Amino acid sequence: MAIADFRPTDEVVTLRTRVRAFLEEHVFPNEPALDREDEESDLLVTRLRGVAKEQGLWAPHLPPEAGGSNGSFLTYAHLNEEIGRSLWAQLVLGCQAPDAGNAEILWQFGTMEQKERWLKPLVAGAVRSFFSMTEPEVSGSDPTALRTRAVRDGDEWVIDGHKWFSSGAEGAAFGIVMAVTDPDAEPHRRATQIVVPAETPGVEIRPVPVLGHRGRGWTTHCDVRYTGVRVPVENMLGEEGAGFRIAQKRLVPGRIHHVMRWLGQMQRAFELMCSYALEREAFGGPLAEKQTVQTWIADSAAEIQACRLLTLDAAHKIDGGKDARVEISLLKFYAARVLNEVLDRAVQVHGARGLTDETPLASMARQARGARIYDGPDEVHRMVVARRILQAFAEGDGWRFE
Repeated sequence: MAIADFRPTDEVVTLRTRVRAFLEEHVFPNEPALDREDEESDLLVTRLRGVAKEQGLWAPHLPPEAGGSNGSFLTYAHLNEEIGRSLWAQLVLGCQAPDAGNAEILWQFGTMEQKERWLKPLVAGAVRSFFSMTEPEVSGSDPTALRTRAVRDGDEWVIDGHKWFSSGAEGAAFGIVMAVTDPDAEPHRRATQIVVPAETPGVEIRPVPVLGHRGRGWTTHCDVRYTGVRVPVENMLGEEGAGFRIAQKRLVPGRIHHVMRWLGQMQRAFELMCSYALEREAFGGPLAEKQTVQTWIADSAAEIQACRLLTLDAAHKIDGGKDARVEISLLKFYAARVLNEVLDRAVQVHGARGLTDETPLASMARQARGARIYDGPDEVHRMVVARRILQAFAEGDGWRFE
């Protein structure tokens, strides 16, 4: 069996260098201003986005024909080792969640009219969107149990239901709503995805603070109620009953997108930990000489490299046409744990300073905790991996690592 070569090409190395230079010049120095999340930070984002577009770095998650600048998962993985270092870089470069995932499914399943009305301005950065699937009354890890209903009334869908953790809904132009259209169908054919403009009567959006952070606009996590919301039938994304299939098409790449960004977070935290360990002295010498700190550094280096190779392997398989569901589920729960542990070690090395806003670690740690929950909790992904492996053994084929 041939061994896949994940090494970046010279072209990708050059592109990654350009992304790194862009972040060092335009994003990292502006993080304190962007963190304020006020009108001035909004203007700053707009200005920096203009620079990103001028430099040909815009929307690297999409192919040029969709308005992006890349389209290869493997290339995007390499670029995210830079982009992921800052929460704000993805927004500035136009590849932020949840808009990236929404753009992908609009590109794959949208009609020409839907692409013109919603995809084009979304990819251009003129509007934002949200994905409205998770509900507070049922388990978010089992979308077959959703209760939000969409009932056909002539040429309209009438939507009633309650969603939450619709990230970025505040100030968004539209949402893609997962609603049950045929409750009597088999579980994976009950739901349909429907595009709902945010200003539609009956849509009520309420931001919910998460870990003490209220957020504004893109960084909000919202509770959304739909009460008698009417939208045209042509707002349906894909065919009726295809909601679950489209969700999988969105969530599988979305999960690896998250992990790609986490690689940048891990590496930035690792660099901060190592640098501070060499600078900070305690009990007669630098922290770098303490065995416990050395163990943290060695374990972090091994785990980060394992995450990198798992990510590049999954990206390579997706580029080759495989769905890579097992690889992505395995990667999702493993990388979420590594992200939190590397950040925790970095905070610990910094001591009380690591809890302050003097470094980016406190903000990074707050964001990282959700990684073990959103887009499928660790426990569910472990179950998926184990079931697939055991099924292969039960069928007599065994499991092959490839």
